[in-house]
Amino acid sequence: MNVSEALKTRITCRAFLDKPVPEATLRDLLETAKYAPSGGNLQPWHVYALTGKKLEEFLGIIRDKAKDNPFGEGTEYDIYPKGLTDPYRSRRFKCGEDMYASIGVAREDKAGRLQQFSRNFEFFGAPVALFFAIDRQMGLGQWADLGMFMQSVMLLAREYGLHTAPQEAWAIWHKTIVEFVDMPEELMLFCGMGLGYMDETAPINRLRTDRAPLEEIVSFEGF
Repeated sequence: MNVSEALKTRITCRAFLDKPVPEATLRDLLETAKYAPSGGNLQPWHVYALTGKKLEEFLGIIRDKAKDNPFGEGTEYDIYPKGLTDPYRSRRFKCGEDMYASIGVAREDKAGRLQQFSRNFEFFGAPVALFFAIDRQMGLGQWADLGMFMQSVMLLAREYGLHTAPQEAWAIWHKTIVEFVDMPEELMLFCGMGLGYMDETAPINRLRTDRAPLEEIVSFEGF
């Protein structure tokens, strides 16, 4: 698979098969992803990987806590900017509407939407959970480096026939995650990511989000 194909076939997978990912595959994938670029070669990323009984134990803790607090513990950062303006606000709105439409959940179906939201905290059934963290001393540039590392993971997953679901939603459970994986205080959780084999029959996985036309995002000068 070439890079173009990996980019165009990468989606946020929201339904995974109950099929384990071999440890050797994950290790090979992460071994290659570490060649992602970073300013000054700081390599500011930290990853915690869970699977099997350890993942089941963690998800059990989240289920118990979510009974009384379905919206978690709060976040250490704003997942989306406050007062988001267009065109970004409209893009986010349409993405959400298209996703719920793919599974037949109407806007007024609050229970159905909450049920789908809760699927985030099952990693959509993914057999591997990844948590990404960054040292608190790092700045905006290093957050960009972390993003490039994560994209490398997502694109490499396609080479292995795998799919991913990057999930900033996990930031609302940062306290529980930090405690469970014994993350040191100097690290800050950014997000989670489910990884595994996509359920090709799941209607929600047929969603393909829009992309803005090139003229809307690129200015060409001197060509």
